[in-house]
Amino acid sequence: MTCPKVTFAEQVPGLTVRYQRRTPRLQGLVEDVGVVLAGRGGSRMLRILNIRLSRVAVLSQLMRVPLPPLVTPKVLGVDDFSLYGDTYGTLLVDATTRLPLTLWEGRDAKRLGRWLREHPGVEVACRDGSLAYRQGITAGAPGAVQVSDRFHLWQGLSRRVQDIASVHRGCLPAALPAIGDADSARAEKPVENTTADTRAELHARGLFEAVQALTRFGRSHSSVARELGLNRRTVSKYTRAHTWQEVVRRPPRKVSTLDPYLDYLQQRWDEGQHSAKILHEELQIKGYLGHYQRVKMAVAPLRRGLPIDEPRERPPSPREAARWITTHPHRRSPHINDRLPRLLDHCPELRTAHDLVRRFAVMVDNRDATGLSEWLNDLANTGLAPLAGLARALHEDRHAVAQGVTTLYNSGVNEGRITDVKLQKRIMAGRAGVSLLRHRVVLIAHLRRRFADLPTALPR
Repeated sequence: MTCPKVTFAEQVPGLTVRYQRRTPRLQGLVEDVGVVLAGRGGSRMLRILNIRLSRVAVLSQLMRVPLPPLVTPKVLGVDDFSLYGDTYGTLLVDATTRLPLTLWEGRDAKRLGRWLREHPGVEVACRDGSLAYRQGITAGAPGAVQVSDRFHLWQGLSRRVQDIASVHRGCLPAALPAIGDADSARAEKPVENTTADTRAELHARGLFEAVQALTRFGRSHSSVARELGLNRRTVSKYTRAHTWQEVVRRPPRKVSTLDPYLDYLQQRWDEGQHSAKILHEELQIKGYLGHYQRVKMAVAPLRRGLPIDEPRERPPSPREAARWITTHPHRRSPHINDRLPRLLDHCPELRTAHDLVRRFAVMVDNRDATGLSEWLNDLANTGLAPLAGLARALHEDRHAVAQGVTTLYNSGVNEGRITDVKLQKRIMAGRAGVSLLRHRVVLIAHLRRRFADLPTALPR
C-alpha cells in the first residue's frame, strides 16, 4: 500500500483487448473457423495456421460468439427436420432474407405458438401439411395467412397415386407393348427343361410343393403361413401359381452390345455351328466389339435346349407408374408416352387418378384455385381409399391449400436450410447438441452472407 509505483497498460484500439490472450483479428479467425468446421475440424485447420487450440477450446470460443439480433420476419417459414432416430426438430426461417432464425428440439404446437406470441408481427407463415404447425400458427399468430407448400401438396398426391398403383399392381404389365405372333408362339412353347438347377430354383420348387400340398386340403392361407413361417402374401402368390417356374424371380436382362447379333447366333446355331469361339470370331467380322465371354454366356441356354435369352422389358413398378402419371405431358419421354396410354386404358382406377392429377397441375400452373372445392369433392367421390383420405385432410386445410396454389410464397427456402442443417450435423458426426447446432446453423448463414457481399475482385 505504501509503494508509489503503479502499473498502467494502455489499450490500442483494434490491436489489444483487456483480459484477452489473442488480438481481435486472431480471435475473429478462431471464431470463423469454429463456425465453419466446428471443434475437431477447426482445431486441425488452426494447427495448419500455426494456432494450437484443442477442439474443446474451439467450441468454447464458438459458443461465446453472440447470435445476431432476431428480427421478427413478415414472412416466416416453418419446417421440421430429423435430429436423430425418431426425434425431430423445428427450424424457423425468414423467407424474405432466406436466413435461419432459430431451431429447437421437437415439433409441437405449444412451442411454436409461444414463440409467435413472443415475436408478434408475422403476416404470412409457410408450412407443410403438419397439423401441429397448423395449430401452433393459429394459436400464436391468428391473423397470419397460412400457406400450405405446393411441393408438399404435390408430394402427398404422388404418394396416394403410388398407393393406388400398388393396389392395382396386376394392371401394370398392361403397359408393355403387345407381343407379336412369332414372339407369342415362341413364348407359349413349353419349356423342355423342367429341372431346378440353381439354389433359387430349388428353393422356389420346394416352397411351391409345400404350399400346394397344404392348401390342396382347404387350409387357409394364414394357417399355412404360420406353419411354414412365411408371409401370407407369399403363400397367396404360391397358391395362385400353376408351376414353380412362375414364382422364380427372373430379373429382366439389360440391353447389351450383343443384342443386334442374337438372330445371327440363332441362325448359325440352327445350321450346326456350336463353337462359341468360332461364333465370336464371326461376330467380330460383322463388327461386334464385345468379349468372347459374353458370346459364350449367350449360347449357354441353347446348349440346354432353351431359347436364346433375349432382353425383356419388365413392367413398371408402382413408383414408376406414379412418376409417369405425375410428370407433365410435355416432359414425358417417348417411351412413357407409348406405354402410359396402354396402362390407363387397361386400369380405370389409374385413369381416374391421372385425370385428377392433371386437373390439380393445371390449377397450380395457372395459380387459380377457383376449382379447388369441386376438385376436392371429386377426389372424395372417386371410391379410392387413398384419394378419399387425402381429400379429407386437404378439406380441413383448404384455406392454406388455396393460398399455396395461388400465392408466390412456398417452403423452398425452408427446404434449402434443412439441407444446410443436415450438412452441419454430418460435419459434427451427429454428436452436436441442439444449442451448438443452433449456434452453427445461424452463424454460418450470416458468415456466408457476409463474404458473399464482399467484392469478388480487387481494384487495380
